[in-house]
Amino acid sequence: MDSSVQSRSAGKREPCKGCNDQYDVKISEAKIALLVELASRSRPAVEDAEYERRLSICADCPGLQYGTTCRYCGCLVQVRAKLVESTCPFPYEPRWT
Repeated sequence: MDSSVQSRSAGKREPCKGCNDQYDVKISEAKIALLVELASRSRPAVEDAEYERRLSICADCPGLQYGTTCRYCGCLVQVRAKLVESTCPFPYEPRWT
C-alpha cells in the first residue's frame, strides 16, 4: 500500500482540491471560450439558442460545481453543451439531450 493510501486510511484526510486554497479549480471565462471554440471546430456544434437552453438547464442543476464543472461526469458544461453529440449525464433522467 503506498503512503498516500496509508495516510488516508489512518484517518488523516486531506481536503479536496476545491476546498484547498493551494489549488485553483476555477477556470476563467476566456479560457472556457477558447476551449468551446476549439471543441466546436472539430465536431458538430449546436445553434446558439440550443446552447443557451442547455446552459440554462445546467445552471439550475444541483450537480453544477464552481459554475463550470459537472459533478456527474467531470466535464466543463460549456464545452459539453456546445457539442451536438453530447447528452446530459444527470443520473436516471437526463435534463437535456
